[in-house]
Amino acid sequence: MDFLTLFLIYLCFVLAVTALLCLCSGRKESFLTRSINRASQVLSLVIPTQLQRVTHQALHRLFHTRSCLFMVLHVALQAAVFGEYTWEVFVYCWELQFHLLLLLLPYLLLAGNLGCFLLCSRANPGTVTKSNAASLVKVYAYDGVLFQRGLVCPTCTVEKPARSKHCSVCRTCVHRFDHHCVWVNNCIGASNAGVFLLYLLSLTATAGAVAAVTAAFLIHVLLLSDIMHSTYLDAQGQEHPMEIPFLVQHLFLTFPRIVFMLGFVILLTLVLGGYCSFSVYLALTNQTTNEWCKSRRSGGSPHLPLQPQDRPLVYKNIYSKGIWRNLKEIFNPPTVLERKKK
Repeated sequence: MDFLTLFLIYLCFVLAVTALLCLCSGRKESFLTRSINRASQVLSLVIPTQLQRVTHQALHRLFHTRSCLFMVLHVALQAAVFGEYTWEVFVYCWELQFHLLLLLLPYLLLAGNLGCFLLCSRANPGTVTKSNAASLVKVYAYDGVLFQRGLVCPTCTVEKPARSKHCSVCRTCVHRFDHHCVWVNNCIGASNAGVFLLYLLSLTATAGAVAAVTAAFLIHVLLLSDIMHSTYLDAQGQEHPMEIPFLVQHLFLTFPRIVFMLGFVILLTLVLGGYCSFSVYLALTNQTTNEWCKSRRSGGSPHLPLQPQDRPLVYKNIYSKGIWRNLKEIFNPPTVLERKKK
C-alpha cells in the first residue's frame, strides 16, 4: 500500500535523523557538522546573496531572539489535535460506549500540561544578578574543568557561579543553566527545571493517551466491520483473509483525518518519549544539557577521575549525590545555607 509505505519511510527517516542529531550533538568536528558546513558552502554558491541574508535574519529571529512564535505554534498544534479528537474520536467512542474515564484522560493530562507550560514559561529560571551573584557562587563547587573560579561574564559583568551560563537569547546569566527552550520561550535553569521535567512528562503522556484512545477506537471499528471477515483472491485464485495494509487503507479511506492524526501523535509520542528519557537521565545523574554537551566536547566521561594538572583534564561529574538526592535537587534547588549544613 503506497501511503502506508511512504508513512513508514517518513517515520524511519525522522527517527533516524533525531537519533543522528542526539549522537552527534556536542562533538567537535563531527561528521554531521562537517557535512552541514560543506553543504552550506555549496548552497552559498547557488543561492542569491539577498536570499541568504533574508534566510539568515529569519533564522536568527526565530532561534536567537525571544519570540512567542513557537508558543503560538505549540498551542495551535494542541488545539488542532484535540479539536479532531473531540469532534470525531470522542463522539464516535461515546456512541460505542467507551468508558468515560478513558475518554476524559487526555483532557486531564492536557490540563496538567498546560499548567506546567504556563509555570515554566513565566517562571524566573534563576537569573544571576549583581545582588545575588555573591551568594550563588557559594551554592555549587567549581569542578575545575567545565567551570573555573573567578570568571566574569563580559556581558553581565558579574562573577559566573559554577553551573551557570550566559544565555544569548535572554541576554542574562542563568544559575544551573540547562538550555533555552523556544517552545516555552524561556531558559531552563535551577528555578524551573523541575516544572520543565513535569511539562515534558505530561506532554508525552498526553500524546500517548490520545494515541491509545484513537488506536483503540480504530481497532474497535475494524472488529465491528464486515471487512475483518472478508477475503480476497490471489493470482492463482486462492482465497486469503484481508491483510493489514488493506485494513489500514480501509481505515484511511473511511476516517482520513483520524488516521492522519494518529500517525502524527504516534510520531510525536516517540520523539517526546526519547527526549523525555534523556531528560530523566540527566535529572537522575544531576547533569544539565549544557554540562552534558560540554563534557562531550572536552572528551570527558562522568565516570573517570580528574587527571593531574600536567595531563589533559578529564571531566568528572562532582555534582551527583545519588539518584534520590539528585531527583530531589531538581524540584528543590539547594541554597547557600543548605550547602553549609552539609
